[in-house]
Amino acid sequence: MKKLLQLVLVGSLGLMCFSCYYDELPEETDALTEIPDEQEVSFSQDIQPIFSKCTQCHDGNQANPDLREGNAYDAIVPDYVIEGDGENSELFQKSPGNNHPVDVGFVLNADELALIKTWIDRGADNN
Repeated sequence: MKKLLQLVLVGSLGLMCFSCYYDELPEETDALTEIPDEQEVSFSQDIQPIFSKCTQCHDGNQANPDLREGNAYDAIVPDYVIEGDGENSELFQKSPGNNHPVDVGFVLNADELALIKTWIDRGADNN
């Protein structure tokens, strides 16, 4: 009985030693993709295609703003966009993946968020 108790004690100590090991997780980065200055960011070519993911709700009936093609620019500028200030623009701040108020089942990736922010930072032109 004494040997069994010693065996259980040694086994338990061994398990405890191995259970304290943990993998270090990589640090999360919130860094957006850098958009080079020479790369043009176009509303029609870069931003509107991102909005196509959002039109299930932002369709002019359910949720504002209306992000459907042909309506989106007038619906977001100037109400949701501070031209030249992407960081403080509501459009950027509340994008899926960046504090969207509702879980919509998807998030915009760092490239998409960077395009939106850069487009706003560069004046939010309707190009």
